Amino acid sequence: MKLVFAGTPDVAVPSLQRLLASGHETVAVLTREDAPLGRKRVLTPSPVARAADDAGVPVIKANRLTDDVTATISGLDADLGVIVAYGGLLREPLLSAPKHGWINLHFSLLPAWRGAAPVQHALLAGDTLTGASVFQLVRELDAGALFGVLERPIDADATAGTLLAELAESGAGFLSGIVDDIGNGSARATPQVGQATLAPKLRIEDGRLDWTAPAETVYNRFRGVTPEPGAHTTIGGTRFKILHARPAPGGTLPAGTVDRIDGRILIGTGTSALELLRVQPAGKPAMAASDWWRGLSHDQPIRAE
Repeated sequence: MKLVFAGTPDVAVPSLQRLLASGHETVAVLTREDAPLGRKRVLTPSPVARAADDAGVPVIKANRLTDDVTATISGLDADLGVIVAYGGLLREPLLSAPKHGWINLHFSLLPAWRGAAPVQHALLAGDTLTGASVFQLVRELDAGALFGVLERPIDADATAGTLLAELAESGAGFLSGIVDDIGNGSARATPQVGQATLAPKLRIEDGRLDWTAPAETVYNRFRGVTPEPGAHTTIGGTRFKILHARPAPGGTLPAGTVDRIDGRILIGTGTSALELLRVQPAGKPAMAASDWWRGLSHDQPIRAE
């Protein structure tokens, strides 16, 4: 089949690469426009744009799917559109432009966690099972009929970053198989069944940790917001990022109290403590929590808010 692929971030690259290596022809790639990155705000192509350029596939860059973009894609006469984390909504007449419409690889067990941040919300909720779903794209958000679902358990120490990377790889092969089935006519889609839950994009303030909550709740939020938008608290009136942490069974401290105990840097929650492993104080580079503590002018407990 002739494919059009739409995607933008790193997690979409394995799917694009798998389809490029398949027996199908990817005639164009749709991705978001170059974005300013780094301290110098240098305009940088998306990871998908770079992968497409490396493969010699024409790239269409668009943040808004204007009439011109729609006409360009419609003129490709594609058999199927494939979308993985593009970052924008497709509407008619673009939805119907490919012969078989568009299919979407989504990193949740639909209808659970429809929206932009399914993995993050699964971790925030303390889910123990997740996966990937391939469905027919329709006008309603992530509501189309399912071609298939891939399940996998969530590791107790998985963060949004590590889990997304794993699902991106396993989901790529799963998606490619469904594309093959659509091509040979064997694919069958069934309506979604069950209660839908929503997973909107996380904001910076969603990364603030509430130390009065139980340790499990605090740790789940840390996992869900790592690496983006990032877990943080306030120490000494300034923002303090927590890059790596883990439960500290048996450790107890008052909620929000940070102290060195038996060589570990612990912080109290509403129940047991967490151990801080890697942190980033305001205006400083990332560092081991033990190095940060040694750099303080005292060896006394301090307070995180």
